[in-house]
Amino acid sequence: MNDVYDTTNAQEKSRRWQMILGGDEPEFAHTLSDRDKRLSQALTALYGDGDDGKKSGLGRSAPKVAKWLGDIREFFPSSVVQVVQKDAFERLGLKQMLLEPEFLSAMQADVHLVADLVSLRSAMPDKTLDTARVVVKKVVDEMLAKLQNKTTEAVKGAVNKAKRTHRPRHADIDWGRTIQANLRHYQADYQTVIPETLIGFMRQNRQTELDEVILCVDQSGSMATSVVYSAIFAAVLASIPALKTRLVCFDTVVLDLTDELADPVQVLFGVQLGGGTDINQAVAYCANKVEHPAKTHLVLITDLYEGGNEKELIARVANLKRQGVNVIVLLALSDDGRPAYDEQLAKVMASLDCPVFACTPDEFPDMMATALKREDVLAWASDKGIKAVRGDQAKSGQIPQ
Repeated sequence: MNDVYDTTNAQEKSRRWQMILGGDEPEFAHTLSDRDKRLSQALTALYGDGDDGKKSGLGRSAPKVAKWLGDIREFFPSSVVQVVQKDAFERLGLKQMLLEPEFLSAMQADVHLVADLVSLRSAMPDKTLDTARVVVKKVVDEMLAKLQNKTTEAVKGAVNKAKRTHRPRHADIDWGRTIQANLRHYQADYQTVIPETLIGFMRQNRQTELDEVILCVDQSGSMATSVVYSAIFAAVLASIPALKTRLVCFDTVVLDLTDELADPVQVLFGVQLGGGTDINQAVAYCANKVEHPAKTHLVLITDLYEGGNEKELIARVANLKRQGVNVIVLLALSDDGRPAYDEQLAKVMASLDCPVFACTPDEFPDMMATALKREDVLAWASDKGIKAVRGDQAKSGQIPQ
């Protein structure tokens, strides 16, 4: 028994010395776990020195700041996180950035900066928080201007498109299908088509069940930009009367931000980027909010690195599918390239007949419209050149967008 204890104790001592000497050094790479390597990289970014004697650093407003904050929240208790975060402000210049509203205002604002500001907001001085909100609002407004019209048009066109009528009101006429159906009535002299038969969409009856969209978003550090885009799209979808939209963010706890969707800036300042991940708990919460399964679309936005009960998660998703819920798994909702994800769980989700792929913000409106029409999302992805995970694929753990 003592031999076992001594061996375990020696292994732990060896692990700690390797971490102290540099866990990311090549000679230690094969002996440390992936988690230890991430821990070492997070500490080296703050406390490590490069060959030239300079600190490694994270860089000001680099996209990796949000991920780094998420890592330290995962590895350390909150009391230690506060100390490490404070050191980061002093050693890496983040404090200077936050204490100078003029500097913050002059920075190039983009989705990564928004993610960084949201991650750091709890440590911001009061006098700078207002400036941060202005910067975030600027980016949000620009994103809304870019994405709102396309999303609204695509989604409105999809809702109830299957419910067609030959006696539509003028505003509800589907001119494309009407012209196609009446081509035989083309009048060459007038160079026009006489629409003998009108085809259009039925008006939404107030008693008709609305399509329900639940965006369930992983707010761990690696998903930072996906959270920002999800908040924007949730706000847009919530503005469409024909939809009932819910936004749920999660790490190890579940945060329902549906009541805040009228103000996407408030939504972003309500999320907590970083920490662990319990997808099962989040899906369980969403499942309890489903009122009409056949009219519900659950869009799960996560890299599928589950820290909760994976078996329960799989069973829960399978049950939602059996009820008729349209479950779609987006490995990322961002322009950040090819996301890393849990390939084994992705394959399982795909085997449950859930589309699993990464999606850019430009593609999301069309994807959502396809889902609302209950058309084949995988076929849509294939047409767009998006490589979706299938039950017998996901060999590399990377997926191109």
